[in-house]
Amino acid sequence: MSQTDTKTPMAVSRNFDWQKLFAPLVMVLLYIFFSIFGNNFFSVESLVNVLNASYFIGFMALGVTFVIITGGIDLSLGTTMICGMLIGGMAQNWGWSIWASLTLGVAVSTAIGLLNGLMIAYLKLPPFIATLGTQMMGMGFGAIITKITTMRYTDQTFKRLFYKLGNEESMGYLRSFPVGIFWLAAVFLVAWVVLNRTKFGRYTFAMGSNFEAARLSGIRTKYWLALVYTLCGFFSGLAGIFFAAVYTTIIPSTGNGLELLAIAGVVIGGTSMSGGTGSLTGTLIGVFTMSILRTGLMSMGLQGQWQTFMTGAVVIGAVLLDQYRVKRSNMVKKI
Repeated sequence: MSQTDTKTPMAVSRNFDWQKLFAPLVMVLLYIFFSIFGNNFFSVESLVNVLNASYFIGFMALGVTFVIITGGIDLSLGTTMICGMLIGGMAQNWGWSIWASLTLGVAVSTAIGLLNGLMIAYLKLPPFIATLGTQMMGMGFGAIITKITTMRYTDQTFKRLFYKLGNEESMGYLRSFPVGIFWLAAVFLVAWVVLNRTKFGRYTFAMGSNFEAARLSGIRTKYWLALVYTLCGFFSGLAGIFFAAVYTTIIPSTGNGLELLAIAGVVIGGTSMSGGTGSLTGTLIGVFTMSILRTGLMSMGLQGQWQTFMTGAVVIGAVLLDQYRVKRSNMVKKI
């Protein structure tokens, strides 16, 4: 056996990406902590609350993972989601069926994602500026077209399919189990295959690792980058369906700030803000970690501002760990 075939334990330790353990370790420790110190946190009811707080954020987080892997950002996630559902709600007032209205809502969100992609890929606008602009445009357009009127999604078949199974007491815990988590699992599997087993996924990583090198290698970077942002808009539209199923009422300002929760989940899950690395599995773990944190803090009687504060602290920790990883990787390359 040659020397190149053997690795010392220290070499293996250096090659192992410890950041991959950050999110699952934090999630497990938080769950144990709140199970001990929280009020009735270790229960089926709390688990349902964690899942309810996860899945529509999870859909947005899956979409923006693709964007962040390319080295970009999308600040319009929340308003894209709500704008689509507001227009879908208006369509119900025009006599459209609930299913046609939902399809329209997803189409509108996807179109906003396409607009982001065209501005960033073809007009060369910085992702931060482009998506900040569509964030404000989406918020304003939703208010204009609805005349600041609340839109409602009250169809019971729709809610049973995307929110809860029903209200029958004979169903026990199943009657309140969040159906959306099954949809999230199914969409996650499809997204995982797209990111890890298709040309689209390979090009996404390539653009994030070195955009210019990807372009010089023959990849149509403008086309694929625009497609990444379009896909992100589509995922925001899917998130809107489940948001409408959970909360029923949609108002223009509802989605403002939700994009930060999605981005936080991606960062906590280990996707690098500098691009080129990331995983959808880590993203889901990051989203569930934040949900456990918020639900656990409520079980301890702490107000919403503490939830925001602690989420920010965890995000900072994840970014610092990412910077350390990138710095260590650059040192290895120099050696």
